[in-house]
Amino acid sequence: MSSAHVTVNPAFVVGPVRRRLFGSFIEHIGRAVYGGIYEPDHPSADEEGFRQDVLEVAKELDLCGIRYPGGNFVSGYNWEDGVGPKEQRPVRRELAWHSTETNEVGLHEFASWVSKLGTDLMLAINLGTRGTAEAMELLEYTNGPAGSTLADRRVTNGAAEPFGVRTWFLGNEMDGRWQLGNRSADEYGALARRTALAMRQFDPDLELVACGSSHFRMKTFGEWERTVLSHTYEEVDYISCHAYYEEKNGDLRSFLASAANMDEYIEAVIATADHVKALKRSTKTLSISFDEWNVWYLQDGLRSEGFYRSEDILGSDWPVGPRVAEDIYSAADAVVVGSLLISLIKHADRITSACLSMLVNAMAPIRAERGGSVWRQTTFHPFALTSKWARGTALDVRVRCDDYDTEEYGSVPLVHAVATYDEEAGEYAVFVVNRRIDRPLELNLDVQHDGALSVIEAITLSDPDPYAKNTAEDPNRVLPQANDSAQVVDGGVTVTLPPVSWTVIRLAGDAQQPEARRS
Repeated sequence: MSSAHVTVNPAFVVGPVRRRLFGSFIEHIGRAVYGGIYEPDHPSADEEGFRQDVLEVAKELDLCGIRYPGGNFVSGYNWEDGVGPKEQRPVRRELAWHSTETNEVGLHEFASWVSKLGTDLMLAINLGTRGTAEAMELLEYTNGPAGSTLADRRVTNGAAEPFGVRTWFLGNEMDGRWQLGNRSADEYGALARRTALAMRQFDPDLELVACGSSHFRMKTFGEWERTVLSHTYEEVDYISCHAYYEEKNGDLRSFLASAANMDEYIEAVIATADHVKALKRSTKTLSISFDEWNVWYLQDGLRSEGFYRSEDILGSDWPVGPRVAEDIYSAADAVVVGSLLISLIKHADRITSACLSMLVNAMAPIRAERGGSVWRQTTFHPFALTSKWARGTALDVRVRCDDYDTEEYGSVPLVHAVATYDEEAGEYAVFVVNRRIDRPLELNLDVQHDGALSVIEAITLSDPDPYAKNTAEDPNRVLPQANDSAQVVDGGVTVTLPPVSWTVIRLAGDAQQPEARRS
């Protein structure tokens, strides 16, 4: 059995693990809304038509916020269509996903659902086919106190108090040729700056997110960020990142190394943002909002540098809630999702907000059938457990292990790991992925803690078949299991990691730590 060594020192601090890392995203795509969270005829539906069974499962993820309503959808969306009496709302041809939008669910309904979920609503605004004026109208309607025409319209529509939305996304993927109203970096940067300045006149404390390039492979990437931030650096709080990963052509070795690409992507965006900071002589350090990330099987649907349309939604019909991007995830997919979370936590000093894309049915950890059951996909579990146990501060761990060669990403370490330390609770959580596909690996943890350590628990997600999946018929095929191999040996901790596995090891310490310093 091969081995790896991970050193964990509570003094080597990356940054605080903010709850905003554990957000999600719901767009009007496929069955994410209609047939997902909303199904008035379902036996579990509440008085507003929302499925309570889906809601209860979503609560297990302990989400910090939901980005809404898009995504590609937002660039053709008129927010006014989704407010007021439902019977008076227009039915639209929705171009992003070639479907019919009934507008049964709009701002009020979704805000109510988010409140039931117990999290925060984050709104994207249409800077594709609309602009600054429409953004200001939406802001006033959403957040304005009663006494103005738009705020009073909101009151008439049933919300006496403002919704109080703090985080706003200034458009979506505006360099994508698939995006309605896509623009050049200069055009978008100027529009985003004007819009941000106007929104801050209404409320200077809003959190604003500028669009980064649509993904790392875009020809516009890098220069797009530089140009957009040259316009907006002082007016926004975040630049966005979007990334999706998949196993291509049976290349599991490369797929398991996807986080190496995410790390490179994050560090390139940080470097670009800091370059603009230097050019502007700014004292402000910009954060990253990784507001779309997941495993998504796009290979058969790639068009125009990454544009995806399912064959299910092309044609002459315009269905309501068609099946789009309903990937059924495997054990290997779950391991990659856990690994991507490790990368986000490793960059917790700069990534201060993130959204798993999406939440229900479309590329989602939760699946639901019309009139039927709800179940947790394999990817649900590493997200839920990381959201639960990644607390306190992220630590810069040192990993010593063998590398392996991948076709797509070159030489990559066999082990991917990060740790967090909750000083108040006196607990560590170590998150680790074994990328080896053929045999287990012995992990040796050297936790440089001033006092004795004990193992609270170790939980591993793996399967002898890395392509095993959870389905409606077998929803518990792949589940996290207790890893009883974890033990304290000579002051350190050892644990056996199965091949293609994700593991969290929770440790308790019995003494306080010295004041942390940056590594």
